[in-house]
Amino acid sequence: MQNFTSVKDAYNIQNLVNEALLMKKTPYADKHIGKNRTLGLLFFNSSLRTRLSTQKAAQNLGMEVMIMNVGADSWQLEMNEGVIMNGDKAEHISEAAAVVGSYCDIVGVRSFPGLVDRELDYSEQVLNQFLKYTGRPFLSLESATRHPLQSLTDLITINEFKTVERPKVVLTWAPHVKALPQCVPNSFSEWMNRADVDFTIAHPKGYELAPEFAGNAKICYDPKEAYEGADFIYAKNWSSYQDYGKILSSDPAWMVDAAKMSLTNNAKFMHCLPVRRNLVVADEVIDSPNSIVIQQAGNRVWAAQAVLKEMILTLMRTESPYLF
Repeated sequence: MQNFTSVKDAYNIQNLVNEALLMKKTPYADKHIGKNRTLGLLFFNSSLRTRLSTQKAAQNLGMEVMIMNVGADSWQLEMNEGVIMNGDKAEHISEAAAVVGSYCDIVGVRSFPGLVDRELDYSEQVLNQFLKYTGRPFLSLESATRHPLQSLTDLITINEFKTVERPKVVLTWAPHVKALPQCVPNSFSEWMNRADVDFTIAHPKGYELAPEFAGNAKICYDPKEAYEGADFIYAKNWSSYQDYGKILSSDPAWMVDAAKMSLTNNAKFMHCLPVRRNLVVADEVIDSPNSIVIQQAGNRVWAAQAVLKEMILTLMRTESPYLF
């Protein structure tokens, strides 16, 4: 695995899930493979789980980790090519990314969309500029359109907690006070469409995801209908893709509550966190035994560790092909 930016970079998602679950049992078994390796993590946006879990995963593999909050700890970066840099951006991405690459063996970047210009966001400018200039294997810590480490985590968690061979998994939109990106629902949908699950996306009209992400999922506009017989309920807010970045509904009927959960097959409740209680999900659900949000968050370590191990092994094969 050279880079990890989407499900397309995972050669076999079930093998990756199995590797992560094995690491959960033996977290330090591969501590030798990261010795004398450095992981650089750059954050353009706030992070709790992604930052800590990726750092912990790297340390479990014996890596050194360097972390920077871009803009707060560094110069503001210019991403556009051929510009006259007479504004507030002091450094160009071409130099900055190359310098980071000279210090690190693997580079991870987290950057959110602006939710103003859909074409710009979906072009993945920040991600692609780092891919272009670092000269190093690249790890997405969330981009403008995807959050692959979160989605791998979600698949690991579903595999861990499923009680039937092919569970019904429902991704349900929920209300929020802010316009949020489509990154998590896009990515979750992309991974579920590759997994052996019965997948439904439920949301009010106007919240349809881009077709390339929704894929073959069943689309449902009635939350009660979607919940019927579900084994997993994954709640997440996102703003409109069609009317880009806009909040079209705040309907409280879409909040995850006990009444709708009672329609399920004793479903587990999932959310990537952070979550706004009694807006996205009622206390009675997130505090119930069927809530697995903490276990889900804990699995972020094993998702990152499985991916980093694959990336390090690819580096080793490139550096010393005669050993493999």
